Amino acid sequence: MIYRKEVETNIMTIDSTFWVAVSFIIFFGGLIYLKVPHKINDILNKLILDIKNEIDESEKLRTEAKTLLDNAQKKLDTAHNVKKEILDQAKKDSDRLIIELNDKFHKSSDLKKNLAENKINQMKESAIKEIKDASIKIAIDSVKKIITTSIDKSKLSTLFQKNLDETKEELKKINS
Repeated sequence: MIYRKEVETNIMTIDSTFWVAVSFIIFFGGLIYLKVPHKINDILNKLILDIKNEIDESEKLRTEAKTLLDNAQKKLDTAHNVKKEILDQAKKDSDRLIIELNDKFHKSSDLKKNLAENKINQMKESAIKEIKDASIKIAIDSVKKIITTSIDKSKLSTLFQKNLDETKEELKKINS
């Protein structure tokens, strides 16, 4: 009896293990029959291919972005160089213009100074001439008056000589 129970238990154990093994084989056989592993492989290959295409596309976009960045940097460098050249040229032009204006100012002021000096000299000469003319006229009028009023010839000679000497002295002073 003991033996029979053991055999029955073993048969039951074999039976359940057997059935699990059979169902396992049937399950995998069904999967293979229905080509599930092939379909899973196709799906995974498609996903891999999609991922590769996306990686290639992103690499292409990265290359294009780098090219655009390089072009933009070149344009920026060119703009900086052009800006520097324009500023340098403007500085040179402004320095040249300042020098020219300074020279023109000095020439103009020298010209005005010379004109003013010439005008002062002309006015001085004119004033001296007027003084000479006035002194000569006064001397002549004095002499005429003395001649007409004086009867004495000796007084007339001395007075004439005195006025003549005074006029000469005045003329020498004015010319000096």
